[in-house]
Amino acid sequence: MRRGTEIALRPEKTFMQKGAKKRPVRKPQRQRKPGVESRMKPVPVSATGEPGSGKLQDKIALITGGDSGIGRAVAVLFAKEGARIAIAYLSEHADAEETQRLIEAENTECILLPGDLSKEANCRRAVSRAVKKYGRIDILVNNAAVHYEAKDLEDISAEQLVKTFSTNIYSYFWVTQAALPHIPEGGCIINTSSVTAYRGSPALIDYAATKGAIVSFTRSLASNLIKRKIRVNGVAPGPVWTPLIPSTFQPEKVSNFGSDVPMARAGEPAEIAPSYLFLASGDGAYITGQFIHPNGGEIVNG
Repeated sequence: MRRGTEIALRPEKTFMQKGAKKRPVRKPQRQRKPGVESRMKPVPVSATGEPGSGKLQDKIALITGGDSGIGRAVAVLFAKEGARIAIAYLSEHADAEETQRLIEAENTECILLPGDLSKEANCRRAVSRAVKKYGRIDILVNNAAVHYEAKDLEDISAEQLVKTFSTNIYSYFWVTQAALPHIPEGGCIINTSSVTAYRGSPALIDYAATKGAIVSFTRSLASNLIKRKIRVNGVAPGPVWTPLIPSTFQPEKVSNFGSDVPMARAGEPAEIAPSYLFLASGDGAYITGQFIHPNGGEIVNG
């Protein structure tokens, strides 16, 4: 292992060894959207020090929203398992370059694909560039998302509504449409939904609506693609410590984020990523149209 990787993983190993029983101390903080992971206090845990086992050896993965948060953790874990990675992201170049560094430290390749995925042309461009580099896409992870807090339905502007739906669900359609001709038999698609799809969110009504749409999209697409031997599943995380949080909520809410779930803390991205690995690897070969719920113990029956 390269020295740079060892340094990057040292705090994450400590976190996992302690079992995350003690909730990390987060002071009130706020960032402008879309948020920068390196400025978060504490910085999210993106990886563990555990070695890979080759579950995705020679696979090609395209991950949207892969520069930070859950997307980064998934990208690094997939790389550790032998995959080559393409990351589509908005404009957080410093975060994306750090993710690329972590991936390349696992002795695999990573290309960066900046662009606003709320625009169809950028979705198609990202897929085209990934295919030009790697020739195919074995694993597509649709993960890009935005959310805006609004106290009342009347506070959600038409502009915000269109932006939220364009980023969170339209991009899933557009990226998947462009990618499908390049996904071989045995390939898979994994969509990121949310616990809010199952129990709603009074301050994130438009966001929760898009996440509900992702659930239906996933189940419908799974049935549609089953004869093509492409599996489609999803992950519906609960509260996770990512740049979305300090760039959306007021500082005091950020400091208590996740304390209302049974485990009384927000999850770390590194604790969510294994759900994606399970669905992407041979371990999930008999699973399609399903969701995994890493949400700190909340029962959603979905």
